[in-house]
Amino acid sequence: MSVFRGHDGNARRLAGWPITASAVLVLLLVVALVLSACSPSSGPAVWRRDPAANACPRPAALTGGEFNDQEAGLRRLRRAAFRGDFFSQLELGDRYAALRATDKNIEDPIESAVWYALALTNDEGYAPINRVQRSGLFGWRPLSGYDDCRAWERRTAYRKLDSHLAKMTLQEQEAVRDRVIYVLSTRDAEGYRTLARLHDGLYGPFGEPQDNREAREALGRGGGRSGAAGGRSAAINLFQRNDVDAYLYNYLAVQTGDVGAYVLLKDFERSSPNRARYAAFVEAKARQWVPPFEFYPNTAPQSGVPFSDESRPRGDAFDYALQRMTELPFVHVGRALRYLGVTDTAPERLADLSKRQVETLEAMLGHAMEGRLSYLEMVRAIQLAAVNGSSEAQLVLAVMYSEGVGVPPDYARAYYWFVEADRQGSPEARFAISTYFALGVAGVADQDKAQAVAFRLDSALSGFAPSAARLQAVLAQVSRSQRR
Repeated sequence: MSVFRGHDGNARRLAGWPITASAVLVLLLVVALVLSACSPSSGPAVWRRDPAANACPRPAALTGGEFNDQEAGLRRLRRAAFRGDFFSQLELGDRYAALRATDKNIEDPIESAVWYALALTNDEGYAPINRVQRSGLFGWRPLSGYDDCRAWERRTAYRKLDSHLAKMTLQEQEAVRDRVIYVLSTRDAEGYRTLARLHDGLYGPFGEPQDNREAREALGRGGGRSGAAGGRSAAINLFQRNDVDAYLYNYLAVQTGDVGAYVLLKDFERSSPNRARYAAFVEAKARQWVPPFEFYPNTAPQSGVPFSDESRPRGDAFDYALQRMTELPFVHVGRALRYLGVTDTAPERLADLSKRQVETLEAMLGHAMEGRLSYLEMVRAIQLAAVNGSSEAQLVLAVMYSEGVGVPPDYARAYYWFVEADRQGSPEARFAISTYFALGVAGVADQDKAQAVAFRLDSALSGFAPSAARLQAVLAQVSRSQRR
């Protein structure tokens, strides 16, 4: 029989159970397990000593040797990763990090960092799967193996991403950020909502819930190495938090027509007293927002293995716009091909192109070399020439966006490319910009009519016929008014 004394000094007895150190330890362990069951997302994880045992399993098709089929394997992974497959994104991060000797020829830290970052933004990596309550001691339910291994994968991805970013210049980090923004922007409302969370201080560093275990550890609150002291600052600071950008991407999500995005936008406005005040400013900014790229950068690793063009059009609007490429005189495509060095002259008809020349363009784009020029490849030729500095291609691309030929109508992008062409002295572009200013086309915030007149005069003096004709008509109207 055990006896102890209470605070009043009187003896107390515990019938039958001696109080020993081991009993106290068992009791504490049970309490800890019960408490951990209350919050599975933030509970302790017990990792095995062998890192490979903690990772989620991969199919042999991804992990096996494929040196002779490396390019095809990369493209398969990239297609799946671009569509949002969590494990393909992780695998691409490893491939471009050249963790295996057979991948040294494609080593690319920027591209590796992009896919680690996208994996961290992917809710497939942290959304709980096992929601069924299991019977057990005091109702305690351990994490499922799938939840647990994904937690390990994200924990490791945080560390690998930080390792890459810590060695990069600010310009290289910006390249990583721009590519992540572009990939997410191709996913319409879902991607914009993710971008909004990336910039919202109420979420984790990569848009996960704040109580996510890996997010807390990265921020220095989860028992792991903390913040700058742990070397994680580069990863958690890739996307700077600010309410304006968070509001902007929520607003862009709403513009896609997604009802859920509207609900989230209203929730965003109510979550802080100052956020609703940004509405007018953000609306004007959103009208001129354009993604960082026309399509995913076609730069290739030193091995010459190109990135495949995963940013393919989707939906009826894209399909309809592509079919309208027949309305664009082919000579504009031919001039873009000449600018890119694919042809020596500017072919005026599709029939003037050889199969070898088409395959050259397809290789530049990372497309399958089929030797048949598709409508999409015609669009890409003009986009690629515009990106590389052809003022003529920039002007053509601006018109395509204005009219919905080859690409869905997008006045913000049209205006962007008119401005780019104007910077290189295109009088046609200057006239087009003046029309935008004067008519107040949706998507252009600045409606300065006086500047429009100045642009038209400058364009007319440069010899652009439509502008000169418009100027003559204006002068004639003035003369008639004076006579009256």
